[in-house]
Amino acid sequence: MEAGRIRVGILEDHQIFRESLVVLFESSGMEVVAQGPDEEGFLAQLQEAEPDVALVDLRLERPDSAEVGDGVRVVELLRERHPRIRSLILSAYRDQMLLERCFQAGAAGYLCKLNVGSTGLVSAVEQVARGEWLVPPELVSPVQAAQGGRNLLMERLTLREREVLGLVAAGADNLQISARLGITERTVKAHVSNLYRKLAVHNRVEMARLAYQSGLSSPVDAQPS
Repeated sequence: MEAGRIRVGILEDHQIFRESLVVLFESSGMEVVAQGPDEEGFLAQLQEAEPDVALVDLRLERPDSAEVGDGVRVVELLRERHPRIRSLILSAYRDQMLLERCFQAGAAGYLCKLNVGSTGLVSAVEQVARGEWLVPPELVSPVQAAQGGRNLLMERLTLREREVLGLVAAGADNLQISARLGITERTVKAHVSNLYRKLAVHNRVEMARLAYQSGLSSPVDAQPS
């Protein structure tokens, strides 16, 4: 493998789309080290070669079964078994609650299939591979995206609240934040509750994006252990 070459895994149930993604990434100088239509086969491939970024579809249909695989569960398993792999969701769904669930599961980024082109997708994989966090603006509340005075909002936070917010922006859940900061999970929940109130956000995705836009902390620096 070439030094610095990004290794990619692709979990996508539509064969022609998956094959197109392989061509796109390899023609862009990346290496596709795992690819498949179902969770079991994809996860098995990771025992031989770990990608830097796993591109994961949310709804995984099977041609020979009515059973539908859950990409969010795959993201959770990747976080548990292969914590060095960063998951990037590529899906047609644009539901806010589902988006938040993906980040709580450990996703590093989310892209909508309906409005991303090949250049944007390659750029997103590169961004996630660098350790950055990615949520397209169109998937976040317009009120929050357009909100001014972000720095003033950040100034209202205590030092501990900023630390918690930075870890939320990195995709950490309450238990991970508790371990990282050496405080109880109950205390973490209290800090998160204060962040909701002070930042006037409705979910952790909006909270994380506001932190990222404010320049409070870099997701690269805030990666949970």
